[in-house]
Amino acid sequence: MSIANNPVGIDDFLESIKPVLGIEQDDETRMIGIYGIGGIGKSTVAIALYNEYADSFQGSSFLANVKETSKLPGGLVQVQENLLFEILGDRSLKLFNADFGISVINHRLQYKRVLIVIDDVDHRDQLRKLAGDIGWFGCGSRIVITTRDRHLLEAHGIKHSYEMKELNYLQSYQLFCLNAFREPNPPELFGELTSHILDYAKNLPLALIVLGSFLFGKTPKEWESAIARLKSVPNREYNEILKISYDGLDDFDQAIFLDIACFFNGESVDYVMKILDACKFFPDIGIRVLTDKSLVSVDNNNKLWMHDLLREMGREVVRKESPNNPGERSRLWFPDDAIDVLTENLVSSLISSFLFHSWQMHH
Repeated sequence: MSIANNPVGIDDFLESIKPVLGIEQDDETRMIGIYGIGGIGKSTVAIALYNEYADSFQGSSFLANVKETSKLPGGLVQVQENLLFEILGDRSLKLFNADFGISVINHRLQYKRVLIVIDDVDHRDQLRKLAGDIGWFGCGSRIVITTRDRHLLEAHGIKHSYEMKELNYLQSYQLFCLNAFREPNPPELFGELTSHILDYAKNLPLALIVLGSFLFGKTPKEWESAIARLKSVPNREYNEILKISYDGLDDFDQAIFLDIACFFNGESVDYVMKILDACKFFPDIGIRVLTDKSLVSVDNNNKLWMHDLLREMGREVVRKESPNNPGERSRLWFPDDAIDVLTENLVSSLISSFLFHSWQMHH
C-alpha cells in the first residue's frame, strides 16, 4: 500500500510496536489496538506496519476508513466483502447482510493465519461484525485496529494496545521541512520562520503536513503573514490552524474542498469529477491542487478521502455561513436538516443542489 509522502519516524514506530505485535509468537492469535488523537498518524503507521509484515501471513487485508464507509447504506457489508476478497481472492462472494457476513468470515478464515488492519473504528458494532473474536481467525493471526477511543478497545477485550504519541521536536522539524521545502532543512532565510511555525503546529503530523504543503514555494513575506494569522488563533485550535491552508485556495478550489467535506468523502474520483465538472468547477485542476496541498488523498481503489479534522473544518466553514438557520447555508449534508429546510420552505438561492445527493446517500 502507498504510504504518506515524506513519512518521518516510521522506523522508530515499527521498532517500538514489535513487542506488542509479537510476530514471532506464531502459536498465538492477537488483536492489537493503536489509539491516539485525530491527525497524529495512526493510519500512516498502520499502513507501514501492513507493508512490513503482510507477506509473512497466508492472507492479508487493509480495511481503510471503516468509520466513514460504515455510514453508507450497506457499508459494513461492503467492508466485509472487501475483507474476504482480499484474503480469498473471490470477487463473486456476495453477502446478504452483515450477520451473514459474520458467519462467512468465521467459517472461511478460522484456519488461515492472516494479518488484518481495521483502520479508523469508532463504534464497537464495527468490530463485532469484522473481528468479533480471535477465534474467527487461524492460529498466529494478527488483527490490528486503529481508533481514537481507547475504551472501545477495552470493551472489545483487546489486551494488547499501543498509544500513538506526538512526534518529538526533531521529527516534527523534519516532517515540516520535507513538506515545506522538499528537503530536510530550511534555506537560510527560513530558519527562524520555521521555528515559529513549529510552535503552533504542536507536533501534530497532520498540521505539520498541511501547513508545510501550504507554505511550499511561498516568500518569506508570505510566511510572516501566515505566522501573524496563527498568532490570532484562540488556544491554537486545530480547526483554525488548518483553515489557513483553506483560505489560501481560490474560489473554485474552496468550493471543491467544501463539497468533498460535506458530500463526497469516500466517493469514487471519477464520480466526483463528473459531478463537479457539470458544475463548471474545473475539478481536474482543483482536485490536483487539493492533493498537492495534502488536503485530500486518493487511495488504491481510486476513492477520494479527506481527513476527519479537515472535513470538520470544512463543515464548520459552512455552518458559520448561518449558525442558526440551515436554510441560509450553501450546503446541507444532514438529511434531517435538508428535509426540515425543504418542509419549511427556507431554502435560500445559495443552497447547492448537492443536498439532494446527500439525502439519497442516506436513504
